[in-house]
Amino acid sequence: MTLVFIGLVGGLLTGISPCILPVLPVVFLGGATRGTAGTAAADARPSRARPLLIVLGLTLSFAVFTLFGTVVLTLLHLPADLIRWLGLIVLVLLGLAMIVPAVGHLVEKPFAWIPQRYVDPDRGGFVLGLALGAVFVPCAGPVLAAITVAGATGALGWGTVTLTLAFAVGCAIPLLVFALAGQQLVTRIAAFRKRQRLVQIVSGSVMIALAIALTFNVTDLIQRTIPNYTEAVAAAAGSGVKSALGGERSGADKLLHCQIEASYDVIDGDDCGPAPEFAGIEQWLNTPGDAPLTMAGLEGRVVLVDFWAYSCINCQRELPHVEAWANAYADAGLTVVGVHTPEYAFEHVPDNVKAGAERIGVTFPIALDNDYGTWNAYDNDVWPATYLVDATGTIRYVLYGEGSYSYEEELIRQLLTEANPDVALPASVQLPVTTPTDPAQSRETYLGADRSQFYAGSGDYSPGTRAFDDARGLPDGGYQLTGTWTIGSESITAGEDASIALNYHAAKVYLNVGGEGTLRVTSGAITTTIEVSGPPNIRTVVSTTAPDDGEVTIELSPGLAAYSFTFG
Repeated sequence: MTLVFIGLVGGLLTGISPCILPVLPVVFLGGATRGTAGTAAADARPSRARPLLIVLGLTLSFAVFTLFGTVVLTLLHLPADLIRWLGLIVLVLLGLAMIVPAVGHLVEKPFAWIPQRYVDPDRGGFVLGLALGAVFVPCAGPVLAAITVAGATGALGWGTVTLTLAFAVGCAIPLLVFALAGQQLVTRIAAFRKRQRLVQIVSGSVMIALAIALTFNVTDLIQRTIPNYTEAVAAAAGSGVKSALGGERSGADKLLHCQIEASYDVIDGDDCGPAPEFAGIEQWLNTPGDAPLTMAGLEGRVVLVDFWAYSCINCQRELPHVEAWANAYADAGLTVVGVHTPEYAFEHVPDNVKAGAERIGVTFPIALDNDYGTWNAYDNDVWPATYLVDATGTIRYVLYGEGSYSYEEELIRQLLTEANPDVALPASVQLPVTTPTDPAQSRETYLGADRSQFYAGSGDYSPGTRAFDDARGLPDGGYQLTGTWTIGSESITAGEDASIALNYHAAKVYLNVGGEGTLRVTSGAITTTIEVSGPPNIRTVVSTTAPDDGEVTIELSPGLAAYSFTFG
């Protein structure tokens, strides 16, 4: 019953969150229409069952694909995004079927073998729901995160299934309200019934428009521009998920509770459970003889465990502060361990990590967590993330992100004093804070095909080599390509006459790029050349004194690989 309650509450909150907005027009108009083009009389009313069928199909497909989709696709060695693309294709077909009678007849043909006198065209509402469930991407709160991880790792049980079904039903309730509202609109207003053909055309057009918007990630703009007004309440609903799934509250559940609080900048200093051991570490750096460290061996000292990746700009701004604490408080009983968990494939290479650490100035011990063993042991999902462990081996504080350096140092000093009331602490570290505070700053922009969100060009962006000629105006936060590019899963590699144009809002723009060659950067009337040599790392391509709107064009030498833009 606890799982049902948590799932329903989490689903209901998701069903009224901003992430639901892209599918609402289709659900609303889907409930207001009847069948495919040419199947309805001029004054036809949609079936009473159609809204229910739409939402039933959506709920069923969303639940099944979330729980089993990843596992099945992996076992069959099929592309991870196959389900989503099939859903988009079905949406387009259903949209065309509502607009063009000939397409509508073709869509209905496969059902002709069913041994009955008449196939109700309103049954298509269930197919529409199935397609929507395949492409529906709700806001990823703690409840959905627990479901997704369980599905992706195959750690399924009746508790997870119960939680998933309850979550799907919770999402479905607001959607059903909208579908019924669309039906009532047509039922009660005669003008709409008499113009059912026009309503069908509009509905079909909206379905196709949604499929196009999802294909090019236009719907992400909603999440970027509208605050998630249900987020804080969703955190409260999600805090008991692992506890309910696992029975009695364990150390891992305590850690989850602290992580959820950290997501909303609530730092209470609770008992967050025992610090997990360093697990699955491939190699250690900056230790005597590169020997491994253990939490058991560090008992009696305060330990700061910092998850980072060397090409992460947020980490690069945070690490000088962590390095300063490691040096200032070592004699007072502090040990800093940097767990380097890679975000990109090139960050798995030990020599790249070593070179990146040297550039940043990291001298404290580094654990190369290439297999995500320690990342998973802490159930972490953020770069950078700090776990402060007291002298007894208990995690006391969890902090996400960057910027709260003075507060974090106060916590370190507090734990050191708890461990040894007679300790002589040095003066507080004074370093400039470079964390940007502009809420309108552009978001990190990945360039590889797997994670690209802000590509604003007209060309095919799937993996492969092709020529681009994007000459349209750049939208806010978007980028376009010209020349020859090889699109990969994580990066894009420059060919002949390759350049990137980027629209941004920031004071500084960084490009994560590697290889041998040059960047020719044009911003306004100024053009500069930047030499690139070695493994991928971030290069500053724009640097101004204050955040502003701007556009920059970067010409890359053939062979250079670009991974992402970050901002400051």
